[in-house]
Amino acid sequence: MANYLPTQSTPPTGSLFQRRVVHPLVDLLRRGSTPRKLAWSIAVGFAIGVNPLLGSTTLLSLLAAGLFRLNLVASQLATHLSYPLEIALFFVFIRIGNHVFHTGHMPLHREALLSAVRHHPIDTTRLLWTWEWHALIVWAVFSVIAVPLLVLILTPMLARLEASIHFHPAP
Repeated sequence: MANYLPTQSTPPTGSLFQRRVVHPLVDLLRRGSTPRKLAWSIAVGFAIGVNPLLGSTTLLSLLAAGLFRLNLVASQLATHLSYPLEIALFFVFIRIGNHVFHTGHMPLHREALLSAVRHHPIDTTRLLWTWEWHALIVWAVFSVIAVPLLVLILTPMLARLEASIHFHPAP
């Protein structure tokens, strides 16, 4: 199996997506990772990357990779690439949690939130944690559904990528 390691004199070429996503995945496939294991690593990394507990993704991804013996590079890559979706889905998970658990609307206006923190800090913290907890439950249900679906989609794609690697050896 050919080993593709870009040297400093020959940087990888192509688009940003190719350099930051495709080339690292090709490297992992060349080093013996199976398409299925990479698919699980990417899917779990993605699911962890969009969780509504902001600031926890890297650590959770490291823990999951160690616990489930996933490919650390692939899971971290997926976790960090999903960051824009984490921000976008944060409010989606909060709102769905509001509807499912009848929590009430979160005061997303800066003034209302600051006023609540100033006048009732303990109650506000408790209420914010309730919204977060409900969003985490919604995210967990989403993840249980999304991860296997992503694995089903990614495994054949990565298998085709692996076949093309073997067909076209590295320079």
